[in-house]
Amino acid sequence: MNYNEALEYIHSVEWLGSRPGLSRTQELLAKLGNPEKGLKYIHVAGTNGKGSTCAMLDSVLRRAGYRVGLYTSPYIVRFNERMCVDGEPISDDELAELVGLIKPIADAMEDKPTEFELITAIAFLYFKRHECDVVVLEVGMGGRLDSTNVIDTPIVSVITGIAIDHVSVLGSTVREIAAEKAGIIKENGNVIYGGRDDEAFEVIAERAEATESCYRRVAHKAIKIRHMDVHGTVFDYDIVDNVRLSLCGSYQPDNASTVIETVRTLNVNGFYISEEALYEGLASAKWRARFELLNEDPIVIFDGSHNLQGVTAAADSVASFFGGERVALLMGVLADKEYDKMLDKILPLVEYAHCITPPSPRALDSEELAAECVARGVCSTSYRNLEDGVASAYEYAKTQNVPLVMLGSLYMYGDVVNALEKAKKSLV
Repeated sequence: MNYNEALEYIHSVEWLGSRPGLSRTQELLAKLGNPEKGLKYIHVAGTNGKGSTCAMLDSVLRRAGYRVGLYTSPYIVRFNERMCVDGEPISDDELAELVGLIKPIADAMEDKPTEFELITAIAFLYFKRHECDVVVLEVGMGGRLDSTNVIDTPIVSVITGIAIDHVSVLGSTVREIAAEKAGIIKENGNVIYGGRDDEAFEVIAERAEATESCYRRVAHKAIKIRHMDVHGTVFDYDIVDNVRLSLCGSYQPDNASTVIETVRTLNVNGFYISEEALYEGLASAKWRARFELLNEDPIVIFDGSHNLQGVTAAADSVASFFGGERVALLMGVLADKEYDKMLDKILPLVEYAHCITPPSPRALDSEELAAECVARGVCSTSYRNLEDGVASAYEYAKTQNVPLVMLGSLYMYGDVVNALEKAKKSLV
């Protein structure tokens, strides 16, 4: 089996909905010799902030000298990004080899695994083979019934912010969703909560106490911003001063503070992460598509905001960085998201909106999105073609000398970046 055949097989597996549950993953892993056993984990769940938090943890741990496995989703540009060891994505050849190993076993199962379950099993094989000291393991969706939750008690369970999302699967209230996320907390573990919602924290604390786990919450009042712009942030947290982040976004100090609390917990549970490794790891952490600066003149930023909480955070960053200056917006949304509330958050900061239809069967039509913008008093144009939308938005930002903020699904990122490069060349 070659690389292309491996990807074709992975993507040929039918989701049949999300099909939450652990039984298929457990059966598949048992037939593979339980590669998930014997590894140490930091298990990360939450509605938003998971990816950035995982990237920072990975960077800090590698700076401290540990061999780190990193499992995240979705990928941004290339599938291999989903599983890395020491910062390097799995190679094409090794991915093909592991898929070739797992395929006959998965095909022989009566209740066949979903795509995400299959990928998760491949990742466990990969991390076991490379003898990782610790694996930073991001939950796919929810927590309690997510296929990553087959692991034994992790060193730390990290839960970032909680918000209303995936209501058809996780529940329609903060308490219900928090309960699903808290499902990653296991007996006699350690728990860090990085969110700001008090109701969610009550649920997490109840679960932690029921499992006799130690738990801590990020002290958001202890976060003091020294400097913040599109190139990064300098902030203090508690007794940790002058923390530098290359990741920009007004929400990143929250994620970094979650990492600081996690490191404190790791250091009393058999790890040694020096202050130098913490500072250097946070300063050097990279994570694409999260309020990422793509261009300087004009300023172009992409943020993978896909729900209300994400767009709210992006709007806060726009307001913080541009001091009341209105921006050009490129946006595409899914019809099953709270796009009306998203628009209410971002449009007061927008001078002109360029609306596109994301590449998804769940996408809201660009004409309907543009009409919603106009109804809120913001001039807007719709584009059927993403490339045309990016070109027009970039030209507008350049000629009007305003920042361009592009919001939408992470799956848009690769196409947006390619379209932006073409637009820049055409206007030289």
